This record gives sequence, C-alpha cells and structure tokens, in this order.
Amino acid sequence: MRRILRVTPVLALLALAACQTVQGAGRDMQSAGQAITRESQEAQSGL
Repeated sequence: MRRILRVTPVLALLALAACQTVQGAGRDMQSAGQAITRESQEAQSGL
C-alpha cells in the first residue's frame, strides 16, 4: 500500500507532462494546417 502511495504522485506528474506535450503538438499541427490553407488560397487566387 505504501508503494502505491509513493508511485501515485509520480504517475500524476507524468500524466500532466504528457497532456502538455500533446497540447503543444496539437497547436503545432494547427499552425501548420493554417499555413497550408493560406498558401493554397493564395495559389488559387493567383490562377
């Protein structure tokens, strides 16, 4: 039981760090998608 109590905070910190990492990756992907959208709109307007 004591071992579980020691490990739980460590697992909570790892989960929190993973959430931040995934959130950051999501923002990066969103920025890339917006850049692609802008470029494609510029290419279409140039035709």
